[in-house]
Amino acid sequence: MVAQRILIRSQAISNLLFRGYLSPGCGRRFIHVSNNCSASASSSPSYHQYTVGELCAMARESYNEQIHVRSSSPPTLSLALTSDSLTHEQVITVVSSLAIDDGSMAAMSFFNWAIGFEKFAYFMRLYIVCTKSLIRNDNMARAREVLQCMVRNFAQLGRMSEAVDMLFELHNEGLILTTDVMNFVVGLSCEMGLIEYAEYVFDEMVKRGVCPDATSYKLMIIAYCRAGQVLQADNWLDTMIERDFWVDNATCSLIIGAFCGKGLVHRAVWYFEKMVQMGLNPNVINFTCLINGLCQKGYIKQAFELLEEMVRKGWKPNVYTHTALIDGLCKKGWTEKAFRLFLKLVRSETYKPNVQTYTAMISGYCKEEKLNRAEMLLSRMREQGILPNVKTYTTLIDGHSKAGNFERGYELIRLMFDEGLIPSICIYNVLIDGFCKRGRLEEANKLLRKCFQQGLEPDIYTHTILIHELCKRADTKHALTLLCRMAKIGIQADIHIYTTLIAALCRQKRMKESEQLFDQTVRLGFMPTKETYTSMICGYCRIGKVSLAVKFLHKMSNHNCVPDSITYGAVISGLCKEGNLIEAKRLYDIMIDKGLSPCEVTRVTLAYEYCKRDDSATALLLLETLDKKLWLRTVNTLVRKLCSENKVGMAALFFHRLVDKEPKVSRVTLAAFMTSCYDSNKYTLVSDLTQRISRGIG
Repeated sequence: MVAQRILIRSQAISNLLFRGYLSPGCGRRFIHVSNNCSASASSSPSYHQYTVGELCAMARESYNEQIHVRSSSPPTLSLALTSDSLTHEQVITVVSSLAIDDGSMAAMSFFNWAIGFEKFAYFMRLYIVCTKSLIRNDNMARAREVLQCMVRNFAQLGRMSEAVDMLFELHNEGLILTTDVMNFVVGLSCEMGLIEYAEYVFDEMVKRGVCPDATSYKLMIIAYCRAGQVLQADNWLDTMIERDFWVDNATCSLIIGAFCGKGLVHRAVWYFEKMVQMGLNPNVINFTCLINGLCQKGYIKQAFELLEEMVRKGWKPNVYTHTALIDGLCKKGWTEKAFRLFLKLVRSETYKPNVQTYTAMISGYCKEEKLNRAEMLLSRMREQGILPNVKTYTTLIDGHSKAGNFERGYELIRLMFDEGLIPSICIYNVLIDGFCKRGRLEEANKLLRKCFQQGLEPDIYTHTILIHELCKRADTKHALTLLCRMAKIGIQADIHIYTTLIAALCRQKRMKESEQLFDQTVRLGFMPTKETYTSMICGYCRIGKVSLAVKFLHKMSNHNCVPDSITYGAVISGLCKEGNLIEAKRLYDIMIDKGLSPCEVTRVTLAYEYCKRDDSATALLLLETLDKKLWLRTVNTLVRKLCSENKVGMAALFFHRLVDKEPKVSRVTLAAFMTSCYDSNKYTLVSDLTQRISRGIG
């Protein structure tokens, strides 16, 4: 009996090879799968083994029992078998035999039953044989179903690329790929976060002559938007629009939200208008998303204009639309206008304020330190049966913390516990920040210990607050200890923490340690900011190493940092101390050409250095580019500085120019000039100016 069963199985496999269902190449390529499976089968307990004929008969009987049920899907078989009763070779032979003798639907029914077992669900040859059997039956639709199933199942094992490679290999052997199949693979790749692989599949689809449709592009755009990679999404959107495809309303909202979330509101508006031109009929959600984006960026006027357009098109703003506008008005500091809109919503019979609306209004009042009104709204929420959420409490606690009302903050935390809300570390961060800003570091540490007792772990914001306070106190030792502690507990410090520490070390002239931290920042992959570079430049200038400061100024472009007036001012001051006026003047001119306004210290420092060299003409020429207000302020300061250094003659020259532009001179400047003249016995200089300023002193 056993010998007969082996003979039947061998004949079946030979027939498969002869007919072309199982190519020798496929067998070799996936021999490791079948070998592993065979090994596992041989090590399992012995079960009754059926012949292929018996298995086909059982499958056929179950199929015929279900065939009367009208359905486009293959009938579900009910077989009194376990996966241990069958071998891998038997399963692929039964699928092939059923496809030949009973048709595609019978083969698909058995295939679906088999892959319900884990033993066969990840057996690649089963999918290959079933696909080829269906192709021979000219049933491409079912063949593609099998392959989609293969890709899905192998993706669960992290072997998606292996399944997709087989899909492409079968295409080479005659399988006709469709846009729907390729969209399925692209979509599954995107769902799994394999966006780059999805892009590869998209490119392969085009190479193989399958035309991408609107869904193909939409899948890629959605994936990049959800990943926050809006620049890549932007590229795909451009290509999509070039091909006259447009997105649906849901995708439109996602795109607007992603672009607005990255601050690219104008680009979001452009896409919105473009999609409307191409035929999209925007709904209330699309309008609300864009209104919210405009409000978050502070473009309130444009948001209300869009609201008017929305109403003209027949859409009524809902509670979320009103909440976005109220939040935007509050962020601008226009709480009275926001409250009028809030009252309009309260009186509405259609929509009522929700917890987000109340929270936005409370936030506005807290920012303006109108805490009584914020508390009034909290009471009204409860009267309306609306329970405040964690964000509501966080906003209110933050307001009280900034005002120094820490007791009320603790009361609100107790209220949260009473209402079943568990305060997160974010709420405690608000109080810790409040204590630090008022210089009460001990109380902040005490509260932090309380967090530990409640099982809360400090996050990056907790460490940022504490490191900033320690650096403000010049306690860099403990600040650096906190940085090490962050690494030990698995919290990665960000560029803002490193910049705070670098700035503190630079103020203490500890440039070696600053350099080490700066290098560590770059090694970790962070992009140093303008503030990071400015701190290093100021530090080098403090210790007289201006050449290194200039070197760092030129390095800023490596990290796409643009120096501002403070950066340039620090280098110019350093160069002036070294007496390198040529380079200082060159940088000053570059700064002016870039449209930057030098601060008063920079203006006075450079002009004073020229005055020290008795080059008043260049000093005056330097200041000529300033408007009248800045010119007067700078010259007043320069005159007082020259007087303090007993350079009375030069001070008199600038004083005369000052009176030429503004006869009403400053009393402080005049007093400084007169004192310096008397101390230097230059009485004639005072008398020369007396007549000119006798008409009135400002």
